[in-house]
Amino acid sequence: MNAFLGVEKSATGRRWVGLSDEQDRLAQTIAQQTGLPDILTHTLARRGVQPAEAEMFLAPALRDLMPDPSIFRDMDKVAERIFQAQQNRERIAIFADYDVDGATSAALLLDWLRQQGQDATLYIPDRIDEGYGPNEPAMQMLAADHDLIICVDCGTLSHEAIAAAVGADVVVLDHHTGGETLPPALGVVNPNRQDEDTEFGYLCAAGVVFLALVAVNRLLRAKGINGPNLMAMLDLVALGTVADVAPLQGLNRALVRQGLKVMAQRHRVGLAALSDVGRLNTAPNAYHLGFVLGPRINAGGRVGKADLGARLLSCADPQEASAMAEQLDILNEERREIEAQVRLQALEQAEERGFDAPLVWAAGEGWHPGVVGIVASRLKEASNRPAVVIGLDGTEGKGSGRSVSGIDLGAAIATLTREGLLLKGGGHKMAAGLSVAVDQLEAAMARLSELLQKQGADKIGPKDLLLDGAIQPGAITTELIEQLETAGPFGAGAPAPRYALPAQRIAFAKRAGENHLRLTAQDQNGGRIDAIAFGAFDTPLGPLIDGHKGQLIHLAGRLEIDEWGGRRRAKLRLEDAALAE
Repeated sequence: MNAFLGVEKSATGRRWVGLSDEQDRLAQTIAQQTGLPDILTHTLARRGVQPAEAEMFLAPALRDLMPDPSIFRDMDKVAERIFQAQQNRERIAIFADYDVDGATSAALLLDWLRQQGQDATLYIPDRIDEGYGPNEPAMQMLAADHDLIICVDCGTLSHEAIAAAVGADVVVLDHHTGGETLPPALGVVNPNRQDEDTEFGYLCAAGVVFLALVAVNRLLRAKGINGPNLMAMLDLVALGTVADVAPLQGLNRALVRQGLKVMAQRHRVGLAALSDVGRLNTAPNAYHLGFVLGPRINAGGRVGKADLGARLLSCADPQEASAMAEQLDILNEERREIEAQVRLQALEQAEERGFDAPLVWAAGEGWHPGVVGIVASRLKEASNRPAVVIGLDGTEGKGSGRSVSGIDLGAAIATLTREGLLLKGGGHKMAAGLSVAVDQLEAAMARLSELLQKQGADKIGPKDLLLDGAIQPGAITTELIEQLETAGPFGAGAPAPRYALPAQRIAFAKRAGENHLRLTAQDQNGGRIDAIAFGAFDTPLGPLIDGHKGQLIHLAGRLEIDEWGGRRRAKLRLEDAALAE
C-alpha cells in the first residue's frame, strides 16, 4: 500500500497509512446501504463494521450485549454467597487492588451494600509495604473479624494468602491471567481463568464485579426484593474500564457509553468533586476518564494513602468528598514530579540498551514503585516495544510492564514466575507486575526478552499512523465531529479516527508551557482551524512547525470540540506533520 499523501517518514518517524482498498470498498458499501456520510463510514470500515451492523454499532444497546452472568465459572456460587452475606447481615470485608480498577470495583460493592443499609470493611494494601494482591498477615487479620472476604481485581494467583484466611469464606472477582491451579477460595470468577471458555476476557475487574452484582440482584428479585439500580452505577464501571486500558469493544464499549451518560448527571459526589478539581467543565468523555480522573484516583495508591481513591468514589458526603478530591489532586502533582525524574533516567538507560530489542527495560535504585508502571508506558510509547521498569530497594526490585498489541506480556511474566526467575508476577496481555531478586534481575530480563521474541516482539517496526482520510479546515465543523463521536467512545482497542489536513500554511504558532505548541492552520481557500500539539517539543514535531518558514505542511491528528469559555469550536489535536513536497 502506498503511503498516504506520500509520507513515508513523518516528523515523528512514522509512515502514514490510509484505508486499504478493501476498507475503502467497505466504506462505500456502508454509505450506499445506510446513507451515512463518507467521513463516518470510513471510521466504521476501519473498525471492520459491516453494513448490516452499522446501526447497532452506532447505538449499542446494553441489553443486547449483556451476557447471562451464569456463563462464568463459579458465578452462581459466588453470587449466592454474597446474597446470603447481605441478607444475613454478615461481616463483609472487601480486599481490593490499589489502582483505579480496584478502587472502582471496591466502590461498586460498597455502594451496593450501603444502599441496602449495610457497611463493609475496605482493605487496600500499601503498594510499598505490602505490594500487589492479598498477603497472609492481612488476610489472617480480616478473617478474624469477618465472615466473608471479597477480593476484587486481585486474588487469582494468591494461593497462600487465601489459604491463610482461616475462619472466613473468600471469593474472588478478578480479570488477571490465571495459573494452572486456582487458590483455595469458595469461588473464583475470572474470564481469564485457564479453564474459562467465554468471549469476555477483555473485561476489567469492575466489569466482572458489575456482572456479579447483576447475578445477586437476580437472586434478590427471586425473593421479591428490589435491589439497587445497577444502571446508575455504570459511571464506576466506565471509569474502571477506561483507566485500566481495557479494549473498548463489545460489552465494554456499551458499558462505557452508558457510564459516561450517568457520569454527566454528576449524581456521585466523589466523581463530581474530582471533576471539579480536575477543572472538567464539559460532559465527560473517555479521554477525561483516562487522563483527568483516572490519574488522580491512582495517585492515592501510587504516592499517598492506598484507599483514598476507593473511599472518595464511595463517599456520600459532599464536604468529605471535596476534601479527599483536593488531597488526591495534590498527590497527583507530587506523582507527576516523581514520575518526571524517573522517566528521564529510565529513558536514558533504555536507549543505551537499544529500542530495537524484543524487550525495552530499565531498573534503578530508589525509583518509586508507584510510578514505574507509568514510566513503562512511556517507554512502550517511545519504542513500540513491550517495556518493563523496575524500582530497586536493596536486594529486591518491584516493577511493572506494559505491552503492545499482539504481544501477551502477562503470559510471559507468568512463565517466568513458574520458572522461579521472579519472586512474584502476574497480569494480563497488556500489563503486568513483578517482584524480582536483584541477583536474578539480568537473567530474568534476558529470559523475558527471549519469550517475547518468540511472540515476534523484535519484528515490530515503527508504529504506522493510521489515517481515516483527508479533510480541509473549511469542512471541519462541530456538527461533523459530533457525528464522528457516535462511533465512539474511543480508547484502547478503538482508536479515535485521525485525519490528514493536506498542504496547510501555518498562520500562527507559539510555544505553550514547557513543551506544548499552539498553532492555527490555514488551507488554500482561507479555511482555518486552531490546533494544539501536547509535548510537541519533546519530539521533532515542535521544531518542524515552529520553524516552518512559510512552507506547506501536511498535518495529522484528531478532531475535537473545544468548549472553552462557553463557546463550541472545532479544534485539531495535532499528533504528526510532514513537509509537503
